Amino acid sequence: MEEQAVTDLNKDKDTSDTPSTVSYSPSNSEYDIIDRKVDPYGFERTAEFDFESYEKFMSTYLSTLSRRASRWKSSFKKMDNLSNSRKLKRFCRKGIPGDLRPDVWMQISKASKRMAEDPQKYTTLRSQRTDPAVSESILLDIHRTFPENVYFSELADPGSLKKPLQNVLEAISLSNPHLGYCQGMNFIAGLLLLVMKSEEKAFWLMDTLIQTILPDFYAPDMIAVKAEQDLLGELVKWKLPDLHSHLEGLGVQWCLVGMKWFICLYADVMPVDTVLRVWDCLFLEGSKILLRVALTLITLNKDRLLKCTNFPQAVEVFKDIVKDPITLECHTFMQNIFKVTGSMPGDKIKAMREKCVRQALQS
Repeated sequence: MEEQAVTDLNKDKDTSDTPSTVSYSPSNSEYDIIDRKVDPYGFERTAEFDFESYEKFMSTYLSTLSRRASRWKSSFKKMDNLSNSRKLKRFCRKGIPGDLRPDVWMQISKASKRMAEDPQKYTTLRSQRTDPAVSESILLDIHRTFPENVYFSELADPGSLKKPLQNVLEAISLSNPHLGYCQGMNFIAGLLLLVMKSEEKAFWLMDTLIQTILPDFYAPDMIAVKAEQDLLGELVKWKLPDLHSHLEGLGVQWCLVGMKWFICLYADVMPVDTVLRVWDCLFLEGSKILLRVALTLITLNKDRLLKCTNFPQAVEVFKDIVKDPITLECHTFMQNIFKVTGSMPGDKIKAMREKCVRQALQS
């Protein structure tokens, strides 16, 4: 089924992937690029930002977004009743329109179902007292969350998202007392707030990520994340044996690769448009998407890594590849994560992950 879904990505090219000069302006002005200094999500662009390349990409990508929006609305009449199907997977892989994204994420993740089953949960959690040590950790990280974003300005600013971020993270800690708070959650919750524009829905998506989509990812022992890093190494060994052998010779340990990628789900690491496209798939397909992204980054930078002659050089390349210009063109990059990585059968990945978890527990 996965192979068929990859093949299905090539469908509808005559209507959805052919560049044109049609402009796109959704109701929430998601891609209004009039203000060149701040992107549509409030992130300030630095002096080094490559406006020329970005606007060249957007000049064709906006038409793709317009066509995808039209196809979404004609194919799925009711966003509150999406059933998992090959067609839905194909559509999510090609990108969810910005104005539909909040509702679709809630549906495909099953967060909306959980919210309907316990509608007072967020209000109840907000009325409870958070552990002081957890609150202190959250407050420390809130001030480090997207400092370059205009919506995360001073806490006293009534328009700031810092207080809603604090509310969501404290509710998450109360909903998951065995976890409390883990660094990295702040970036995920912050981006969810920017997209969902609702504390309660951001909470439910975050809670669903933690409890059902990425169970144990944020456990204090971090076994699941360590195992995922080792699994990435096994995937490189399987798909890129020459590169794996070269990196082993340099002394690269996979426990040093991708920790922030996985913990933050690429938020605060890659361009926001690309992160949101990754999450479009994550909420439907689960953690394998995170591995596909990591493997694609490594594969597309294989030559750079093979040129490394020592351990420090390799570490610097791994730090740099998430900033590669290829990540800016989100549509092309998302096509690559399925084409470049090839078939990754679910049963095989599950068996490989279980082996990595056993090894992580023994180490």
